[in-house]
Amino acid sequence: MTSSIQQGAAELDAADPLARFRDRFVGAASDLVYFDGNSLGRPVAATADRLTEFVEKEWGGRLIRGWDEQWMDLPTTLGDDLARVCLGAAAGQTAIGDSTTVWLYKLMRAAVDHAVRTDPDRTELVIDTDNFPTDRYVAEGIAAERGLTLRWIEVDTSEGVTADQLREAVGERTALVVLNHVAYRSAWLADAPELTRICHDAGALVLWDLCHSAGAVPVALDEWDADLAVGCTYKYLNGGPGSPAFGYVNARLQDRLTQPIQGWMGHADPFLMGPGYTPAPGMRRFISGTPPILGMVAMQDMLALVEEAGIEAIRAKSVALTSYAVELADATLPEVTLASPRDPERRGGHVTLHHDRMREVTALLWERDVIPDYRDPGGLRLGLSPLSTSFDEVERGMAAVAEALR
Repeated sequence: MTSSIQQGAAELDAADPLARFRDRFVGAASDLVYFDGNSLGRPVAATADRLTEFVEKEWGGRLIRGWDEQWMDLPTTLGDDLARVCLGAAAGQTAIGDSTTVWLYKLMRAAVDHAVRTDPDRTELVIDTDNFPTDRYVAEGIAAERGLTLRWIEVDTSEGVTADQLREAVGERTALVVLNHVAYRSAWLADAPELTRICHDAGALVLWDLCHSAGAVPVALDEWDADLAVGCTYKYLNGGPGSPAFGYVNARLQDRLTQPIQGWMGHADPFLMGPGYTPAPGMRRFISGTPPILGMVAMQDMLALVEEAGIEAIRAKSVALTSYAVELADATLPEVTLASPRDPERRGGHVTLHHDRMREVTALLWERDVIPDYRDPGGLRLGLSPLSTSFDEVERGMAAVAEALR
């Protein structure tokens, strides 16, 4: 069987059915090597025209009328598009707006409050020690706020939460479990259907963080019977710096949860301006303040590209790119260890390479227009965005890593 290295980058790019999408991204044709698409995606070229048109025609031309004509419903209509294209979720369960942190707070707090109301003995919030920092910090704050106990799952930073570990952690006291679909450090791809079943068998709710999977790894929230999910839109969804996050609430839970940040946009009649709060029906009750419309404009072009390419084809390209990076590391970086799963079925869209000098190496690479990122302990993280990254880019970048280490 011919390895990717034997084929070479040029041959791999020539055979890549998604290679044509690369030209649709700003800067992709430059010599810069971009290994940080899982932190901030390149802008889609068409977005410049979309933003200009929005400023001149929708914002500048329609002014306040835009709220009645489109903007008021954009958090849920765009949320439905995202759900259809990337999340495997039916309409009416996803909304866009707020930051990832705010969505995490709203949905975690709503979940634990519901669990305690239903069963006062459910006083534990389960989360792993290598979950993304924001998730852990929000969980710590909610536990202190509500008098709950945090139950920690100790995980290997080169892996993630396994089914056996989760079974040991959950039980009759568990209110909520918070899990990453793709671990931010190692790229460990969780067995979401199995882990969701384990939580439900224990009578607990589960919240999935999709920040490192949405747009790169197929997600099937409805099929998993997931309860809640949160994700950002500036990584593989290319919405731009600080573009608004999304929240998913399974339809069976929407009218049973009370979201804690009761803002006017989540009211049943936002313009009634009455003395009390009456939550809107369905997903709209989970919206709080005025939606960041300008921040939703850019992601529309990327969603269109993801839909055109197909999430399964994107995943196949992602696996090919990360596998190529692993092969090159094995062949050219003998002093480096792989801090990500070697099995591509257990690996998300990035690869982490470990060496004690990687912080210094990252700084050297940035000076040479090779842009990975660094994660302790000693991890060089290669975020390979499938639609904008070529095999040639991976080859040139890995050669630069080898040179920097020398």
